[in-house]
Amino acid sequence: MLHIPISESTLSSALSPEEQILTTYCSETASVQDDILSSLGKSSILSATPSKSLSITLSQPSGVPSLSMSTLSSWPDKGERIKIRLAIEIEKISLDDVLDRIRVGGMITESNNDAVPHGSHHSFIVKMNEPFNLVKKKWTTIEKKLAKKKQHGETFVLVAIDTGDCGIGKLKGTHLHLLPNMYSGSSGKRYKSNFKIEKFFDDVTKALSTIIQKDDVVIIFGPGETRKKFGNFLSKTTLGQKIQIKVVEGIDSGGEDGIHIFTKSDSMKEIMSNSKLAKVSQIIDEVMILANKTSKKFSMGLEETRKANEFGAIESLAFSEKVIQEHDEQEVIDFINDVESKGGELFSVDSSTDVGLRVSGLGGIISLLRFPVGG
Repeated sequence: MLHIPISESTLSSALSPEEQILTTYCSETASVQDDILSSLGKSSILSATPSKSLSITLSQPSGVPSLSMSTLSSWPDKGERIKIRLAIEIEKISLDDVLDRIRVGGMITESNNDAVPHGSHHSFIVKMNEPFNLVKKKWTTIEKKLAKKKQHGETFVLVAIDTGDCGIGKLKGTHLHLLPNMYSGSSGKRYKSNFKIEKFFDDVTKALSTIIQKDDVVIIFGPGETRKKFGNFLSKTTLGQKIQIKVVEGIDSGGEDGIHIFTKSDSMKEIMSNSKLAKVSQIIDEVMILANKTSKKFSMGLEETRKANEFGAIESLAFSEKVIQEHDEQEVIDFINDVESKGGELFSVDSSTDVGLRVSGLGGIISLLRFPVGG
């Protein structure tokens, strides 16, 4: 069972004493699949509400886990979409193409609608940023550890702005979500006399208001003085007075290019030193230094990392979707869980950042070791 720490969890006493209920709010991008894979197991009951609120209930009736979930279906005779709740006996849990969602499939055992036949098969896609509830009668040690773990990592909103364009990205964990580039219309002589930078700043502020949440940190950078002007403009708005704003120098590109340059810069490591992305970047840098010194205190690739884990030597490990794509998924999941059970710190990355691409380029999995492992 692959896992990445759950961001927030609470326990409830709504059920009988022998049952445990876990409500989890997954907020790490590239992490929701790990929480569910680790806690679900292969046969539990899952319930969910589609759209932004996902409620998953897992239990084990008579020792046989199953999954139930609310979903929207379209009925041909009426042409309308209605909400139904299904329970399926879980047969398979797998990553669905990318690291930010999982597919859970199995046989339908219960339904609140007579039109849904029992015994047929169905599958659900569970995505990140969707809260869910877990109910299981029995929890393994590793599952209890995951259920009680809370993450309070910051979310960063990156703004790479110039007079001509602006790139906006939201960095949560190690996943970067980019919004479409925004253009001011200042390019070209015919716009010169009518162009007002304040109007562009206002448009950017409105775009930010759609993605910024409480406690997010906004980091502004870009060429020239535009970054400072926008920082001052934003700080005077209603939105700006509710958030933390940082203006960074040294990134001389705006738009989407500026976002990518920042995520691999020294400025990122300094300002976001406690972020997961910065920690993975540091792991990569240390691995490269150790490799140049021909040290044995690191591993690169699945086989080397497996060998190091046999000795309980792994201190921190970073992996990307490449290792899952090129090897048996369940074996990788079991291996990563074993690393954590031995005290290793885990980080997942994807191709949305340069850091993720670097990990993929090093075999999809790397680790720093507590002590050298020869051979």
